[in-house]
Amino acid sequence: MREGSKANAPANRTLDSLRALTGRWEMEIRWSEKTHKLVGGPASVRSSVSFTWIEDGCFLVHHVGGDDSPAARWIIGADETSGGFAVLYADGRGVSRIYQMSLSGDVWRIWRDSPGFHQRFIAHLSPDRRTIEARWEKSSDSRTWELDFELTYTKSP
Repeated sequence: MREGSKANAPANRTLDSLRALTGRWEMEIRWSEKTHKLVGGPASVRSSVSFTWIEDGCFLVHHVGGDDSPAARWIIGADETSGGFAVLYADGRGVSRIYQMSLSGDVWRIWRDSPGFHQRFIAHLSPDRRTIEARWEKSSDSRTWELDFELTYTKSP
């Protein structure tokens, strides 16, 4: 759809703050030493990602690995009364999770408190909104956290 069409504008004004995420990005994931040993393979991987409005701007979808056959999908929605966000996540491994999310200024956070496996994501958007530096952390008890992996998103021209 054309820029400025209904699909490019959020239907819910709470989603307006997510405009900085929309578009195509390149992502590099760098595994922590511990995680790298568990998953094997290279110490880092690159992937194309995109953030696009769906359902007439009611949700923002994040495809990791391209739009045609994504390795993972996030569907982001908002609650206009609380201003909070929810993320539905699913990937090609059959994993599906529900996260809470916030984006305030240049700080983007995602978290999940699930017994035995807590996760949190913290990211900082650059002032020009073309780079995002992020990290995922995990915890079995929600008190002791360890790095899972780091990410850098770079917006495509």
